[in-house]
Amino acid sequence: MKVAICPGSFDPVTHGHIDIIKRAASIFDKVIVGVLVNVNKKPWFTIDERTDLLRKTVGDIPNVEVIGFDGLLVDFAAEHNANVIVKGLRAVSDFEYEFQMALTNSKLNDKIETVFLTTSSENLYLSSSIVKQVGLLGGDISPFVPECVHDEILSRINKMK
Repeated sequence: MKVAICPGSFDPVTHGHIDIIKRAASIFDKVIVGVLVNVNKKPWFTIDERTDLLRKTVGDIPNVEVIGFDGLLVDFAAEHNANVIVKGLRAVSDFEYEFQMALTNSKLNDKIETVFLTTSSENLYLSSSIVKQVGLLGGDISPFVPECVHDEILSRINKMK
């Protein structure tokens, strides 16, 4: 069985994330969406909230499971018998960072491969940071995120004000 990990902070989950997860699910037998604690970011949502939002958005895909984790990605992958890490790429700048991470992960565990999926053209510009910025400035974020995520973002923004 080919098990893949789709890791990310998903703060918040966007249509771009969902696209990559769905496409990975069509390629691999099982996809584990690993919601990570990123020490370099200050998240709007807790890991439990992000995990819950992802379950609401991809929970209907039978071969997808959502799990939160803290620590090394390769350890998480090995713990779940995953032999592939799937990363979405938007631009060359994404590739440079993700390539560095792929080589590091390979050095830590050479039994785990990294596969890159390029984003679909309609999501090329989309990131969680953009969604948060547009939302904070009062823009319409509904084209970028699922409805349940949209409502949670607006609620979070209202609490911040």
